[in-house]
Amino acid sequence: MNVGRAKEILESADMINVTYEGTPVIIQHVDEASKMARIYSKTEPEHEQDVPVLNLIEE
Repeated sequence: MNVGRAKEILESADMINVTYEGTPVIIQHVDEASKMARIYSKTEPEHEQDVPVLNLIEE
């Protein structure tokens, strides 16, 4: 995924399915400069992590 699309998903009112390494996630923040996204798993919302936006997959 690219940074622009990640930001669109983040700002969208619709629920858009995104996965990271096969796990459904929610995008919490996108850093355009570093091309990193703060995400958390739908099943483990307390487990936040920063990952490269390129590794996110829109389902």
